Amino acid sequence: MRKKQFKAESKKLLDMMINSIYTHKEIFLRELISNASDAIDKLYFKSLTDDSVNLSRDDFKIEIELDKDARTLTLSDNGIGMTEEELENNLGTIAKSGSLNFKKENAESENADDISVIGQFGVGFYSSFMVADKVEVVTKAFGEDTAHKWVSEGADGYIITECEKDEAGTTITLHIKEDDENEQYSQYLEDYMVNELVKKYSDYIRYPIQMEMSHQVPDPDKEGEYITEITTDTLNSMVPLWKKSKSEITAEEYNEFYKDKFNDYSDPLAVIHTKTEGQATFDALMYIPENAPYDYYSKEYEKGLQLYSNGIMIMDKCGDLLPDYFSFVKGLVDSADLSLNISRETLQQDHQVRIIAKAIDKKIKSELTKMLKNDREKYEKFFKTFGVQLKYGVYSNYGAEKDGLKDLLLFASSADEKPVTLKEYVGRMADSQNDIYYACGESAEKVALLPQAEAIKEKEFEVLYFTDEVDEFAIQMLMEYDGKHFVNICKDDLDLSTDAEKEAIDKKNEEQKDLLEKMKNALDGEVTAVKFSNKLGSHPVSLSSEGYVSLEMEKVLKSVPGGDQGVKAQLVLEINSNHPLAEKLGNADDELIAVYTKLLYNSARLIAGLDIANPTEFSDEIAKLMA
Repeated sequence: MRKKQFKAESKKLLDMMINSIYTHKEIFLRELISNASDAIDKLYFKSLTDDSVNLSRDDFKIEIELDKDARTLTLSDNGIGMTEEELENNLGTIAKSGSLNFKKENAESENADDISVIGQFGVGFYSSFMVADKVEVVTKAFGEDTAHKWVSEGADGYIITECEKDEAGTTITLHIKEDDENEQYSQYLEDYMVNELVKKYSDYIRYPIQMEMSHQVPDPDKEGEYITEITTDTLNSMVPLWKKSKSEITAEEYNEFYKDKFNDYSDPLAVIHTKTEGQATFDALMYIPENAPYDYYSKEYEKGLQLYSNGIMIMDKCGDLLPDYFSFVKGLVDSADLSLNISRETLQQDHQVRIIAKAIDKKIKSELTKMLKNDREKYEKFFKTFGVQLKYGVYSNYGAEKDGLKDLLLFASSADEKPVTLKEYVGRMADSQNDIYYACGESAEKVALLPQAEAIKEKEFEVLYFTDEVDEFAIQMLMEYDGKHFVNICKDDLDLSTDAEKEAIDKKNEEQKDLLEKMKNALDGEVTAVKFSNKLGSHPVSLSSEGYVSLEMEKVLKSVPGGDQGVKAQLVLEINSNHPLAEKLGNADDELIAVYTKLLYNSARLIAGLDIANPTEFSDEIAKLMA
């Protein structure tokens, strides 16, 4: 027996792997279980062509044993085991992967599809030293008579000796470190913690992972009291739900998996279960929640799908798999094609994830389109909860995703109690209508009361009601739909008049230009123009805007924290040329014109949902006129 040094570059390299490569110490159990699964895979693969292997698939298992008194965690498998040479090569040389070599050597075998070894880098075993100050490995290779024991206390080296072991396989014993002020290592000696870690990282290892568990059960001899019962439990479910055929899974199984896996109390609104082959081969099981998570609109919310590689969880939330407009989607992706970094915690290359993300994006859009077409009630429920995210998706990234999302949008409308799509709006447009009309406000009810909305409806044109802050920004990014341009009915350039009506209103504005100039001056720069209008229905006054920035845009930009407080819509005060007030203005003296103008302007601001600078003065002037 002689103490040997690691063949790889020394203490510095091992220290780096233990302290730098892995983000969480708890990952050690995932790595050891993955290695045990690899060892069993190798023996199972051998059994397909070698009759000397007298084990069936059901005989293979991984066992975990905890000893709090001795502070040991022991993990055993009945896989292929290691010879002394393999023990020397695999554990004496850091970053030497027996699993990777095995996979390469058997790549051309007719049974190659049955190879699913997980370990590729040969460093996972050394994660044990994050939680253990001493590691012992007892192993016996299948077909060998002699077993060997490998012992190490870290980077100083290791010892290999012959020992006794009845069956082929490997047993690893970790001597868990003592607790210190930074780490509670004793938690890894608790059966509930080990059970939790197995379910989190290794639930879908295809061999049973067994451990003795303590349970509190009613005492049969003493009513109301409990006793501790020790049972050998299988901790993992082994067969991933997403690997099963859809026909084998009930709606209840889908729902229960979702509620248990993603901590929701209600069933999901929709399930998306897909398998994709091609540039990237993967299984995906995704859910659209019925309700938004409690923290969905907070900074703490983190989007992403769980990422698995051959049933082993690599990342709890891979944000790169979902665009922001689908950030509400919960679920997971399992792919064997991922290039993982040395710790298997993060990705080595991101082009594979981009390919998968693109396929997932396309699939979610397809499923939502089907829902919109086949189950309108469910889709409207979905859109009520998450529709704003889709609108932000249209607006963000300079409209890069607008074409893929525009047909999924819904808006309230003057023509229907139910929300409508842009396709539905255009499909029922009158032949004489060339534009898509919309108006913005806090609610559909308030938008419907706008003076311009009344005039548009008198023309029997449909108006879309934009009630979300992002609506107009998204529509400006779309610019048009099916060749029809979007027109804000509260903009100054809206014109639905006949030639005769245009001629009449132009004539009136020309005749009253002195009056209109006095009114503009009375507002001291608050508006860019005052004019008579024939598009206000029965209402006396309204505000419209010129240029790109609308009234609603100004409100939104000023309300956003850090938004542009200097942004200002160019306002136009419109006076209904057919209202009795128009004649009264023409007969008033300059002082009264100034009073009337301010009252009308503030009234128009209130109608538009804008604040007025001096509510007290406004109230006093009204009272004065009434008196």
